[in-house]
Amino acid sequence: MIKEIKFTDNAIKQINHLLSSKDKGSFFRIAIKGGGCSGFQYDFSFDNSAKDDDLQQDNILIDKTSADLLKGSEVDFVKELIGDSFKINNPQSKSSCGCGVSFSL
Repeated sequence: MIKEIKFTDNAIKQINHLLSSKDKGSFFRIAIKGGGCSGFQYDFSFDNSAKDDDLQQDNILIDKTSADLLKGSEVDFVKELIGDSFKINNPQSKSSCGCGVSFSL
């Protein structure tokens, strides 16, 4: 179970909507990877199976290292003039770039 990471109703609805077009048993994966203009970036993808170090909540997977970096975060899905996207409010982030996808710790 993914603890200490909150998913808004909008995020859960969008994840379920996206997964409805995938093969049954697919998962929505959230990860933190090196890169972006601030050092780290959020990565959203689909996976067909869980790995040994994954934490799972319903149809959402997060690897243990990423979950530690997301502790205390809120995952939301927002609709804005510039487009629809997942937004993560991460209290561990010291700064983020203008696009909101890249951040530093």
